[in-house]
Amino acid sequence: MAKWINKPPSEAFLKEPWMYQGASDGFLAPTGDIPAITEDWGIDYEAEVAIITDAVPCATRTKDAGQHICLVMLCNDVSLRNLIPAERAKGFGFVQSKPASAFSPVAVTPDELGDAWHDYRLSLPLLSCLNEELYGMPNAGEMAHGFDRLVAHAAKTRSLSAGTIIGGGTVANENPAKGTSCLVERRVLEILEHGGPKTTFLKFGDKVRIEMLDREGHSIFGAIEQRVTKVSV
Repeated sequence: MAKWINKPPSEAFLKEPWMYQGASDGFLAPTGDIPAITEDWGIDYEAEVAIITDAVPCATRTKDAGQHICLVMLCNDVSLRNLIPAERAKGFGFVQSKPASAFSPVAVTPDELGDAWHDYRLSLPLLSCLNEELYGMPNAGEMAHGFDRLVAHAAKTRSLSAGTIIGGGTVANENPAKGTSCLVERRVLEILEHGGPKTTFLKFGDKVRIEMLDREGHSIFGAIEQRVTKVSV
């Protein structure tokens, strides 16, 4: 991704989480449409694991933050890639380029995940499909920072209300054979291999499916299954 934005990787990435505060006034249904006005905005999905907290006191330390994680679920953090550069150039966070997200129909307590939940990470493959074709199955446990660190980072200067949602970021692995959990990363790999992207961003009518299976092949959270639809203005 550093190559995509034409900047070298920051050494601070592994020392401190990168986080932005997204809108929380409304969500997309897990089987509802992804509404968009134009394909020119570069519509993309982002398959993620997310957690829900209880009330987290201000300045909670990492060693205590994990106990505030109540539920785990999946997320489709929709992005409008072609709007991101202009927002980043302002030096502020995302607004227009991050419309409403969708979450899985089921959220589970960490203990229900068994040994797949350890170090405050969920170590299972996250499957994402576009129009019934598998695009990615990276292991969600390969996080730079566990959810305990993410909770503590968010609570550094404020308390977090019960019900706060924190996403873990688009799931990615160092092994490119595991595929990607968003289209922009797939496009970057194509640029590195072929000199240019072959995969387009989402088109009207495209269907995205995001799901995670346990080791017996059972769906844990149910599936996020959405279709991109055109909104008239």
